[in-house]
Amino acid sequence: MTAAQRLALQYVLLFGATGVSLPFAGLWFRAQGLSGAEIGIALSAPMLARVVTGPLLAVWADGFRLRRTPIALLGLAMALGYGGAGVAHGFLAQAACWFVGATAMGVLVPLTDVLNLRLSSRGGFSFALPRGAGSVAFVAANIGIGALLLTAPVDAVIVWLVAASLALAAVAAALLPPEPVADGVGLSGRERFRGLSHLVADPVFVTAIFAVGAVQAAHAFQYGFSAILWKTQGISEAVTGQLWAFGVICEIALMWLFEPWRRRAGIGPWPLLAAGAAIAVVRWGAMALAPPLWLLWPLQALHALTFAATFLAGIQIVERVVPRDSQTAAQMLSSVVSAGLLIGLATAVSGPLYDRYGAGGYWAMAVMAAAGLLACLPLRVQLARARGNGDR
Repeated sequence: MTAAQRLALQYVLLFGATGVSLPFAGLWFRAQGLSGAEIGIALSAPMLARVVTGPLLAVWADGFRLRRTPIALLGLAMALGYGGAGVAHGFLAQAACWFVGATAMGVLVPLTDVLNLRLSSRGGFSFALPRGAGSVAFVAANIGIGALLLTAPVDAVIVWLVAASLALAAVAAALLPPEPVADGVGLSGRERFRGLSHLVADPVFVTAIFAVGAVQAAHAFQYGFSAILWKTQGISEAVTGQLWAFGVICEIALMWLFEPWRRRAGIGPWPLLAAGAAIAVVRWGAMALAPPLWLLWPLQALHALTFAATFLAGIQIVERVVPRDSQTAAQMLSSVVSAGLLIGLATAVSGPLYDRYGAGGYWAMAVMAAAGLLACLPLRVQLARARGNGDR
């Protein structure tokens, strides 16, 4: 197998798990008798804690000789955490176990992205190709678990997550290329933390990750409560899975078709970020009106811009403004902001918003996306001046 194929398999297992946890975690917790506020707490706790766990685990991961070693260990942690949630009783025990599994999963994404960036840069294949394979798995998981839940108990969510986590750990240990963490002598833990402080002091980097993070975090209400809301509208779990899958299919199309053309055309990351932020305001404003099923399909298609375009913009901004030896820390900090602090706060707020306003909670997400749009506007000039990678 080529490096790209091995990475693709790793992404397939990782996003095969997130393709179940994102849409259906709320349904599983609801079946355990949790309120909307309690679900918000359980889902947001690992995201909020990522402000601490993200940098700590990034520094921990960079202390190994090979990049695949911490990926394999975190796969085992995922299996233990989600498996523990499945057998635990009571809100606190279930939330604590979910915290372990979700924390490991959250760190695995940027660690795998960094490995992908390194290998694709050296191997001459597109970063988007292996990651797009993961998006295909996300689609399959959406559809598969949605159909399965029509007849199977909701605990199938936990079984799926544990099986995918164990497979991920095995593939990482046995098949991922033995890419070293450092090209030469590795940095000490203190030096790696010092590198984090330099990134935090960079105003262009901080503005960029806030803009990307705000647009990404505006998906929080969708992630936590769309399945529950659609069920109250009479939309089955199977159709819910299909709706999620359709959004990710559009995301894949952007990554595999539009993104290579954009790179060849020399179009920089700023237009991607601006377009994603503007469309996010429109998407969440429309969702706040509890649209009928026929309108949900085109709204889900906008996921290609609200998620994929802003994600790719964030990856490329880090490439542009951050030195190579700090890119692991930079990708982790970006993940901490977008998939941690901001989305954690948005998820925590989403629970009470759902309990009180139902679909009206999406209005808060539209406001958050608008904040991301405002933050990205001054970046156009700043990114044009930054050290680039060939983009305009």
